[in-house]
Amino acid sequence: MSFKESETSVANNSEQAFAHRPTWAEIDLNKLAANFREVRRKVGTETSVMAVVKANAYGHGAVECAQKLASEGADWFGVALPEEAFQLREAGIEQPILSLGGFWAGQEAACIKHRVVPVIYRSEMAETFDAAARTAGVAAEVFVKVDTGMGRLGVRYAQLSEFLDRLCSCQNIRVTGVMTHFAAADEPELNSYTEKQIARFNYSLEQFATRGINPTYRAASNSAATFAHTSARFNMVRPGGVLYGLWRDILQPIAELTPSLQAVMSLRTRIALLKSVAQGQPLGYGCTFRTERETTVATLPVGYHDGLMRALSNQGRVIVRGHLAPIIGRISMDLTLIDVTDVPEVATGDCVTLIGEDGKLSITAEDIARQASTLSYEITCGISERVPRRYVHE
Repeated sequence: MSFKESETSVANNSEQAFAHRPTWAEIDLNKLAANFREVRRKVGTETSVMAVVKANAYGHGAVECAQKLASEGADWFGVALPEEAFQLREAGIEQPILSLGGFWAGQEAACIKHRVVPVIYRSEMAETFDAAARTAGVAAEVFVKVDTGMGRLGVRYAQLSEFLDRLCSCQNIRVTGVMTHFAAADEPELNSYTEKQIARFNYSLEQFATRGINPTYRAASNSAATFAHTSARFNMVRPGGVLYGLWRDILQPIAELTPSLQAVMSLRTRIALLKSVAQGQPLGYGCTFRTERETTVATLPVGYHDGLMRALSNQGRVIVRGHLAPIIGRISMDLTLIDVTDVPEVATGDCVTLIGEDGKLSITAEDIARQASTLSYEITCGISERVPRRYVHE
């Protein structure tokens, strides 16, 4: 096993790199690969897998994760923005890339140049992209998104006929795929709504077929649907969070699935300062915590700008030397206090685990999300760029 630190986190001064604040995110690419193989095993070799690496691969590092997933056989990559796709192309990723959010005015030529396939969801988008493809002298690929009930992007299924009439006049774009997105595939009590969306999608595909449009890919399943709704896989799935081992808050309600997925990210820091504080002393902004005993307080060089959510103030926990230690006081922008009174032999420089495993204990992104009343995706996406990513390789 070896480590490689992200190039963006290392400042080189000719021969010597500067030392770093001892706060880092550890990304285990071996676990990422294992999770991808689990998805592949689940859906079979006849179903294409689009690995979603948007939002910097849910905070894990888009380039490094895409490179690993490419080596594992990912068929496509999904991003949110053309800018994210351009970054992957610059890093040498050759697989087809879908821009799930389409494109913005003025990005058409760049998408065509870098072979980025946009999602189309308005007639004007199709016509603009068609004109750009005609200027470039190519037949450009697109996906069409149908809104079957999510209510965000997509041609509303009831208005699809009118959209297709205008689409058929475009001569320089080719509909490679048709897609939709589920609103509640992770909610067993709303299975009837997901089934309704599947039926609407099937009806939409029939409308494409009646106009002679036969897309190569029919894609509907996000992470939850990939595991929970076999009939929704069609011939392409779009796993996102499950690739990074984030599943307990989207698949846990479906107890029989229990996929063997592993968390890819750990977040760690080291104790910067230890001090003994007398009983009855207030700590932190707003004096929201007061010691109830003589307390050994550790200061950690990590704060809410790094992604340690302020909502964890006075309720979160970390792991030190195999013991849980509570966060005390308000989490600051750059610093956090913890109570290590009950941690034997605690010392300055000790490693502190904020997300991940230490001995028999673990703290998952889902655990933190539950405390903060949010989703695990927000936890990992929130780990800021000033936190270096260190990549574990075989």
